[in-house]
Amino acid sequence: MLILAFESSAKAASVALCDGDKLISQYTQCSALTHSRTLLPMAEDMLKNAEISLKDVDLIAVAHGPGSFTGIRIGVSTVKGLAWAADTPCVGVSTLEAMAWHGLAVGGYVCPVMDARRNQVYNAIFEIKDGKPQRLTEDRPIALSDLAEELRRLNAPVFLVGDGAELSEKYFKENNIPCSIAPENLRWQSAWGVAMAAMDKTPGNADSLLPVYLRLSQAERERQERMEKEK
Repeated sequence: MLILAFESSAKAASVALCDGDKLISQYTQCSALTHSRTLLPMAEDMLKNAEISLKDVDLIAVAHGPGSFTGIRIGVSTVKGLAWAADTPCVGVSTLEAMAWHGLAVGGYVCPVMDARRNQVYNAIFEIKDGKPQRLTEDRPIALSDLAEELRRLNAPVFLVGDGAELSEKYFKENNIPCSIAPENLRWQSAWGVAMAAMDKTPGNADSLLPVYLRLSQAERERQERMEKEK
């Protein structure tokens, strides 16, 4: 099964082409340009270089959240457009689950953490079993203090991935939580992880693909706060 995968939920953007669990190619860019300028050209170049047409692709996958509100919208919109145009099934996967695949070689507990501001991270905890990440918690925004208490109960080291890994590592070590941090090449989100996470998901069509934000945007939170004050 040929999978075309997209990841644009954070600062870096990437696209990948996989034949089942075999990576054919991956293109990653972190140039400070907006994903709306880079994502689709990256996919077009990658498919052209692999001499594969969009019509040959069996499934289009995207990280549909959590993460940057703008980045998620761009990724989901891009995949919806491609799926409509090619009449190809598509699927959204958790950004955190896709990141957990980066802990495959390490094994044990994998703890993806994305900086959610306000002393929180987007997080879920996974355990590597039978050659894949097994989910132990749902995706959620969680305070570092609460996450530290959960990890303390695991009584085992955790492998940190994501843009919140350095922040989390510092906090956890100050609170005697055993952890290690992924090297740079495994720390950030990747479209390869999206493709791997998509393999056991039930695909849908462009109409059913939706972003998953987990919480309101800053603009929506500020609007709610204003409305509360006006009551």
